[in-house]
Amino acid sequence: MKQMSLNTTGFERKTKRTRKREFLDEMSLVVPWYELVALITLHVPTRSAKGGRPPFVVETMLRIHFLQQWFNLSDPAMEEALYDTALFREFVGLDIGEDHLPDESTILRFRHLLEANHLRVQILAAVNATLTAKGLLLKQGAVVDAALIAAPTSTKNSTGTRDPEMHQTKKGNQWYHGMKAHIGSDADSGLVHSVATTAANAHDVTQAHALLHGQETDVFADSGYRGVEKREEIQAQHPGVNWHIAMMPGKRKALDKDTPMGTVLEKLEQTKASIRAKVEHPFRVIKRQFGYVKVKYRGLAKNTANLVTLFALSNLWMVRKRLLNMGAQE
Repeated sequence: MKQMSLNTTGFERKTKRTRKREFLDEMSLVVPWYELVALITLHVPTRSAKGGRPPFVVETMLRIHFLQQWFNLSDPAMEEALYDTALFREFVGLDIGEDHLPDESTILRFRHLLEANHLRVQILAAVNATLTAKGLLLKQGAVVDAALIAAPTSTKNSTGTRDPEMHQTKKGNQWYHGMKAHIGSDADSGLVHSVATTAANAHDVTQAHALLHGQETDVFADSGYRGVEKREEIQAQHPGVNWHIAMMPGKRKALDKDTPMGTVLEKLEQTKASIRAKVEHPFRVIKRQFGYVKVKYRGLAKNTANLVTLFALSNLWMVRKRLLNMGAQE
């Protein structure tokens, strides 16, 4: 058997600041840990009088939970990663030589604690409150959009059926099976303030009212939201909003851009498109940066809770450089 090198003892001959370490160092600095820990601590059950192993610190479990989101890890995979990856243990503040490491059941119970007390929505609100206080999240304009999230189509599971809350829909010439994530984001920064989910076959416009926080004056959306201003729930809850809906692609293609009117309309569509483009950034972050391309759980409730956390973390990731610069200037 090959003798162990000093690599496992912390006396490395060479060091490299990897992208993963850079990412975790940045997120460790920009996440408002104090506010989030205080929020969760109120709901943590007290230790039993019978004693037993002391519970893990709330911040440690929250850091583990966020690692799951950033690296798309299941509960068992997260447990194994803590044993395998020294960088993860360093991030959560555990020493494998002195501390117990949480098993998958402990990680699962913490996730259930967040779900049972609806803390994911409060985490998003706390993050956005921090960003608003720093002037990074405005209130006047919003962009709404939706994206399909795939779900397993296999029936090789304990029930022998697909998830009944997931459905299929056709987009273009391709069929998709899963759910739809609806978000409302800030028109200036693209930061997400509202999240809703439906089965994939639900129309985008049905969730428009749930994606507004009530302080918007102007809302931008693609052509899938045509007629939104006529819906009863919009007229009842958001009567003063000015909706800027994209022109249908076929109608826009037919514009005569050689005429003054055609030129003006094309410029208007380009302006609306440039504003709407910012709502695509959060979807790109959770799908490409965090690797969330398929639902993790059965049912909309658990997947909605997961998405809310992902979008809260995507908000921090998108403005992390500005937050770090603000901290450096203070």
